[in-house]
Amino acid sequence: MAAQQKALVVWGGWDGHQPKEVGELFRRVLGEEGFHVELSDTLDAFNDVAKLSELDLIVPHWTCGQLKPEQQAALTGAVRNAGVGIAGCHGGMCDAFRNSCEYQFMTGGQWVSHPGNDKVRYTVRMKDRAHPITEGIKDFEVLSEQYYMHVDPAVKVLADTVFPVPGVDGPHVPNGQVNMPVLWTKMYGKGRVFYSSIGHQVSNVEAEPHLTIMRRGFRWAAEGMR
Repeated sequence: MAAQQKALVVWGGWDGHQPKEVGELFRRVLGEEGFHVELSDTLDAFNDVAKLSELDLIVPHWTCGQLKPEQQAALTGAVRNAGVGIAGCHGGMCDAFRNSCEYQFMTGGQWVSHPGNDKVRYTVRMKDRAHPITEGIKDFEVLSEQYYMHVDPAVKVLADTVFPVPGVDGPHVPNGQVNMPVLWTKMYGKGRVFYSSIGHQVSNVEAEPHLTIMRRGFRWAAEGMR
C-alpha cells in the first residue's frame, strides 16, 4: 500500500488576501484528496531542510513578507533537489517574498500590477485543454483582480486572459492588448510547479471551476518526478 502523501500549507502575510481562510480551504481540499496536511502560520515552517524534503507538496499563501536567506535556500532546495511539488495562487504565491529572486525564479512569475483593482470582469481562456489540470474545463469569467505579471518565458501556459479589458485604464494601455498567462506549470529542477493568478478573496479561490483547477494542480504538482 502506497504511503500517504504529505503536504504543508503555509499562510500569512497581507490580510487583504484572507490568508487564514484560504489556508483552511486548502487544508480541507488537500485532506479530501487524501493528503496528510500540516497547516502553519509562520515562515519558520521553512527552516527545516530535512522535513521539507520529505514532503510531496508545499502550498504557500503568504502575500509580501520576507524570507530569510536560509529559509529561501531550504524551500527552493526541497523543490529543486528533492522533487517536492509547489503549487498556489494569486498573491499568496506570486506576490510573496518580493526580495527573494530565487523564489521568483522557482515559481515562474511575479505580480506587478492590477489596474481596475477587484472590479474587473475578464475571461480566462483555456490554451491547453489536454493537460490533466485543465482537461474538460471551458473558458470562464472572473470578476476580481486581473493580474499583470512578469512571467518566466519557460512556463507552460495552460490558460490566459486578454489584458487590459476595455474600459480599464492604466499605463499599459498605449501598448495595446496582450495575452497574459493566468494558469501555468513549469519545472524547477526535479520539482513540479503549478500557479493560478486567480484568488484575491477566498470566494474567488473556491468558485468553480477554479477550485477544481486548484485541486488538480495540487495533485499534479505532488506527483513530482521522484
